[in-house]
Amino acid sequence: MEPILEVTDLRVERGHTTILRGINWRVLPGEHWAMLGPNGCGKTTLLKALLGYLSPTAGEMSLLGSHYGGADWREVRLKLGIVTSALQASVPAAEPAIETVVSGRYAQLDLWMKVTRRDAIEARKLLRFLGGGHLAEREWQFLSQGERQRVLIARALMAHPQLLILDEPCAGLDPVAREEFLRFVGKLAVTPRAPALVLVTHHVEEILPCFSHALLLRDGAVVAAGPRAQTLTTRRLSETFGAALRLGRRAGRYQLSFGAAPH
Repeated sequence: MEPILEVTDLRVERGHTTILRGINWRVLPGEHWAMLGPNGCGKTTLLKALLGYLSPTAGEMSLLGSHYGGADWREVRLKLGIVTSALQASVPAAEPAIETVVSGRYAQLDLWMKVTRRDAIEARKLLRFLGGGHLAEREWQFLSQGERQRVLIARALMAHPQLLILDEPCAGLDPVAREEFLRFVGKLAVTPRAPALVLVTHHVEEILPCFSHALLLRDGAVVAAGPRAQTLTTRRLSETFGAALRLGRRAGRYQLSFGAAPH
């Protein structure tokens, strides 16, 4: 199968600092990945490189069949969906949710064109799918943090992406809003023709059963990458976070606690 995403020996240096070193990562169709690591491990830099906002120093990168350096990455980005808190400050306060959703089809923020009937129908359908049908006419400034995240997922899906990146989407959500959001993610993952998902998180509790693989980063390098059963282990997570941790499960969800890691 043609990989959705593949990086080989990716290296990013700025000045005398090496931020990423020898990253190898491959995402195939049908796989959903969780990306974990402590603050400063290189998660944000890796995302910026994948999105073409930061040029790598060395290595190769391909996304959706296009190779970095041989394609217009602005066009490649139109095939991606991303949900990140960084977008929130760019949404006009008075913009209705339905316009924010439609803006995803045109890779815009602050939609300036008239919403077509076809776009409106699809945007409402996506909002209903995410449990936010009642939000369509509500202005951005009157949406809660959890409601904004639903709107941003619907916005990302308007472009029919083959890859959807969720960059710490639960940051700032209260416990109830976080569980509701994760329920929508789990529902999305099992829908027919769902995009490949990449969830960037600090918390193993947010890794749902639908996530088949995990990428663990520390100090700009890969600790482990592969199927969840091989990567999400007490030993690997202790190595990733530089502490004696113990991985457990409760009601089908992961839990992480301090404890002696096995030798």
